[in-house]
Amino acid sequence: MTTTTATQVTLHTERFILRPVRMSDVTRIEHYAADKRLAVQTPSIPHPLPPGVVASFIERALAPERDEDIWVVDGGGEEDGSEVMAVIRLQRLDRNQSEIGYWVAPPFWNTHVASDAVQALIEGNPHNNATMFASVFHDNPASAKVLTNAGFAYLGDAETFCLARDATVPTWTYSLKLR
Repeated sequence: MTTTTATQVTLHTERFILRPVRMSDVTRIEHYAADKRLAVQTPSIPHPLPPGVVASFIERALAPERDEDIWVVDGGGEEDGSEVMAVIRLQRLDRNQSEIGYWVAPPFWNTHVASDAVQALIEGNPHNNATMFASVFHDNPASAKVLTNAGFAYLGDAETFCLARDATVPTWTYSLKLR
């Protein structure tokens, strides 16, 4: 089932929903984003986490003129309250393409949350994309497996700067043709 909220859809799965991020998520997201184990696996989360970073992130995600949609993978459901299990984003690119990115909160590692969330985003295809791209750090083979299991094909190697590591990190890049 898919519903729409303020130009961003909510995707429903058997385990959780992918709903638009909201300002009430700030404390829960800060709690996980401050974990160095998580931050070093993302390009954009600094460590230590400065005050206000997550609030600014959410404000940008709620802006009407944004270039990406951000969802919270919520195990609590829309009415029951929040259980932030993960955050997943879809950034608009040119030529009917988007780039998918995600992180999973450490208590939910190795529970297939990422696989299920990526699959829900692919099936829902909220940007009506022809192609989705993704990249993961070489030292995060679990995320690479999420992508290949979802049908993404390896394109090649690249590099991305990681704020938490203060270094450029080698990445694997993947794509998925949706039509």
